[in-house]
Amino acid sequence: MLKIVVDATPMDSKPSGVGFYVANLICALDVLQKEENFQLGVVYQPGLKNWLSGDFSFPESFKDSSQQYLLPLPVRISDLLLALAFRPSLSYFEKYFGFPDILHGTNYSVYPCKNSLKVMNIYDLTFIRYPQYINSVVKTYTEKIKRCLQWTDLVLTISESSKKDIIEYLEIDPKKVYITPLASRYYPNYLSEEIAQNLEKQTNYDFSKPYLLFVSTIEPRKNINTIITAFNFLKGKYKIEHQLILIGKKGWKYEPIFAAIENSPWANQIHHLNYLSNELVALFYSKADVFVYPSHYEGFGLPVLEAMTLGAPVISSNTSSIPEVTGDAAILVDPNNPIQLGEAILKVISDSQLRQELINKGKARAKLFSWERTAKETLNAYRTII
Repeated sequence: MLKIVVDATPMDSKPSGVGFYVANLICALDVLQKEENFQLGVVYQPGLKNWLSGDFSFPESFKDSSQQYLLPLPVRISDLLLALAFRPSLSYFEKYFGFPDILHGTNYSVYPCKNSLKVMNIYDLTFIRYPQYINSVVKTYTEKIKRCLQWTDLVLTISESSKKDIIEYLEIDPKKVYITPLASRYYPNYLSEEIAQNLEKQTNYDFSKPYLLFVSTIEPRKNINTIITAFNFLKGKYKIEHQLILIGKKGWKYEPIFAAIENSPWANQIHHLNYLSNELVALFYSKADVFVYPSHYEGFGLPVLEAMTLGAPVISSNTSSIPEVTGDAAILVDPNNPIQLGEAILKVISDSQLRQELINKGKARAKLFSWERTAKETLNAYRTII
């Protein structure tokens, strides 16, 4: 029986991006084990603080996983060992993975185990294509990936756009790169009417006020300043009654974004909400007049899919992977043109027929993506190298 071990280290108590992917992939693979005749294990490394305090406990999400493997080193130290190229000594760690047939590194690296086939996720190449949008940790990715590619048998990515970038910038054989699309954390009718009403009572926001919505990490790549410029334009020229709600935790280089909010004549109508529960984010998606996401560059663009799943009409960028995710179910604009963005928003909030058409198309489009599909595509990818 095929033995697969997936790295669960990117999971944390407030997952986003890679953490969502890892949690949902493992969960979906877990369900497929018997049907597809393979055995799934998860490996986990403690964070540096936990390691220093001797806390080697697994995240709650994986308490029920049948095969659990602990690598008793924090990522910072194991990355250092990889960087120093102690390859002979690194094969020593193979025992901590349970000697699998396939070892799947889920966050831009994978261990050089001697007897396992190595699979590595590369989600996007922001750090190569747009270095101005990244933090100091991500700046080390190029070197780390190139090192790991020396022993990687298969690269997984999440869109045709990312695959094209990986082949071009990392000079990888196209046959070694396989696409496994993502899926939403939500499903249609995720919130019942009763739950939605209870949640409304728990929030400070008055949902009788219409709003434009953005959901993601607050960082330069997401192009939030352009949303604020478009909002100011719509308020000034067309006197729209909408508020602007930005939901997401602060990433890096976010100071200019908050400066733009403070400098807006309508600053009191722009609200930043920090990391919220899945249910509360779903509530804001489901009641938004428009979901706005003019990101400069995405490996996939998960918030766009989430918005479509929950019935928010989407306006997003015409760049990178976004057109693959939306198909014809969204209005796509030049992310560098705030006036074009503003006019697209105006069109949607002024035309109820267009808005409903976008909602219907978005819901239909979202049904094409599921974590079961992602897991099955991942298994198909594994089987190409066995």
